[in-house]
Amino acid sequence: MYKQILVPVDLNEQGFADKAVEQAVWHAKHSNATIHLLNVLPGIHMSMVSSYFPKDAARKMMQDSQNQLKVFAEKYIPDEIVHHQYISEGKTWTTILEHAERIGADLIILPSHKRSKIDKVMLGSVASKVVENSPINVLIVKPQAYLSDN
Repeated sequence: MYKQILVPVDLNEQGFADKAVEQAVWHAKHSNATIHLLNVLPGIHMSMVSSYFPKDAARKMMQDSQNQLKVFAEKYIPDEIVHHQYISEGKTWTTILEHAERIGADLIILPSHKRSKIDKVMLGSVASKVVENSPINVLIVKPQAYLSDN
């Protein structure tokens, strides 16, 4: 059974991460696992990027993200489930894998956005990069599985 479950959460995409967290909660209840929520911010501290923002914009973005992730966790994770929240910065798929290694995750539950075939060719997919490069199990929650809920 899984003991450390990582769930990357995109706070800008409503309706995707909640289904992944539902899966994580189910697994956590059945195996007494800990859920780790991770929100990855773009490289806001990179000198090229940070020069376009006021000095404390990065700090404010981190604080806002922490608050949003806390509210998200309170809404979707029952109190009896041990869980942690993290905000990190960097390239999304590599940051997810680095964080999984750091916390000793044995499962990543990741929502997959519905993208067109052209988007996948041109942009790549965070989910496909994580699956392709992850040394641990990855559970992908597909959008088709929950489109009927909307």
